[in-house]
Amino acid sequence: RTFATGEGIAEEAREIYALVLRAQEQGLSAVRAGPTGREVDALAREVIEQAGYGERFGHGLGHGVGMDIHEGPRLSRTAGEEPLLAGNVVSVEPGVYLPGDLGVRIEDLVVVEEGGCEVLTSLPTSLTVVS
Repeated sequence: RTFATGEGIAEEAREIYALVLRAQEQGLSAVRAGPTGREVDALAREVIEQAGYGERFGHGLGHGVGMDIHEGPRLSRTAGEEPLLAGNVVSVEPGVYLPGDLGVRIEDLVVVEEGGCEVLTSLPTSLTVVS
């Protein structure tokens, strides 16, 4: 999860956190058996691009997790045409990075199901400020 340190957190950081969370929610809502990783990535990426931060989301939305921590299927602009399959375990982890200032990435692991996905991560997605 994302933690901010110090006395307070800038409004821009709160806005970017909320933006990344919306992108993740959009991505999670699209994960199910059938769509390609490219299609899921595009839906989440659109949220960030519409807010003007598209160039600050330089990685794919996610990847498979299994015997290796990074494996197929990929959720990215360069993913192939293979559909997500029920039983796949994938990460959904959009991010926005402002070099030298801040970075926000929110990640959950999910199991792909026929009609959606089951989120395996149990930690809350709220932004935590640590003084």
